[in-house]
Amino acid sequence: MKILIVDDEPLIREVIKEYSTLENYEVLEASNGLEALELVKKEEIDIIVLDIMMPKLDGYSALKEIKKIKNIPVILLSARGEEFDKLTGFELGSDDYLTKPFSPKELIARIKAILKRTNNEIDEYKYEDLTVDFKGHTVKIKDEELKITPKEYELLTYFIKNPKIALSREQLLSKIWGYDFFGDDRTIDTHIKMLRNNLGKYRDLIVTVRGMGYKFETKEK
Repeated sequence: MKILIVDDEPLIREVIKEYSTLENYEVLEASNGLEALELVKKEEIDIIVLDIMMPKLDGYSALKEIKKIKNIPVILLSARGEEFDKLTGFELGSDDYLTKPFSPKELIARIKAILKRTNNEIDEYKYEDLTVDFKGHTVKIKDEELKITPKEYELLTYFIKNPKIALSREQLLSKIWGYDFFGDDRTIDTHIKMLRNNLGKYRDLIVTVRGMGYKFETKEK
C-alpha cells in the first residue's frame, strides 16, 4: 500500500512516515498541493494524508483537483477543528478529518480503517439501469458515470449491503467514518442530500425513517 503525505512541515511528514513504514506502507512525500498533484498524476497511490494550510496550493484546493484526477481516499489534517472546516472538507470529498496536534497511532488506525473498507469491495450491484461497480468504485445510470464523492459512494454501498434496515445517523457515522465522530449528526443529512441529488430518478431508494435515520429500499416488481 502506498501513502502520500502532504504537509509543509518536515517534522510532521517525518513522524507520519516513521509510523507508516512500521506498518510496511510505502511512503511518498510532498510539501505543498502542487507537488501532491504531480505525484497523483504519476503514481498509483492508495491513500493521501493532506494538510489544509499550505503554501502555493492549500489542502482544500488540492483536494478538489485530486478528485478530478483520481478517486483516492483522503484524510485532511488541520489545526482548525471547527465544524464548518470539517463539513467543508467532507463536502469536497475527504474521507476523514484529523485536528492537529494528533496522535500518530490514531492516524494510522484511521488509515487502516479506510483502506480496509476500500479494499473489501467486490462484484457489482444492479437495479434497473443503476449499476454500482464495487471494484471500480463507480456508480452509473445507464452508461453515464455519476460524479459522487468518496463519502457518498461509501454511504451508498453501505445502504446497498444493508437493505431494508433502518440505520440511525449515529450508526452511519460510526460505520462510514470508522470511529466515534464528535460533531453534529447533520453531517449525515448533508451527505444524504448530495447523494440523493446525484442519484436523480433513484433518489427515492434512500428512504427517510422519521425520528431515526435512513434505509435503502427498492420497489418490488
